[in-house]
Amino acid sequence: MTDSFERAAEEVMVLKNRPDYGDIAEIYGLYKQATIGEVNIERPGLFDFKGRKKWDAWNDKKGMSKDVAMAQYVDYVEKMKVKYGI
Repeated sequence: MTDSFERAAEEVMVLKNRPDYGDIAEIYGLYKQATIGEVNIERPGLFDFKGRKKWDAWNDKKGMSKDVAMAQYVDYVEKMKVKYGI
């Protein structure tokens, strides 16, 4: 993985304010696509709301290459740093 991706993954964990759910879902989906690739698990059950949101966010990145996901992740974290502080 690239240094900028690893640094972004560390920085997103220390934002001053908690990101909203939309930003959390987006960053989760990009991270999973960048590190694992295509969704490789079944969609969680109906009552696992959090798990389903995370799965959906990852599945939304279907077809995106790991390199593109990594680059978009870094860019998104930069925007989050401005929005939420670091």
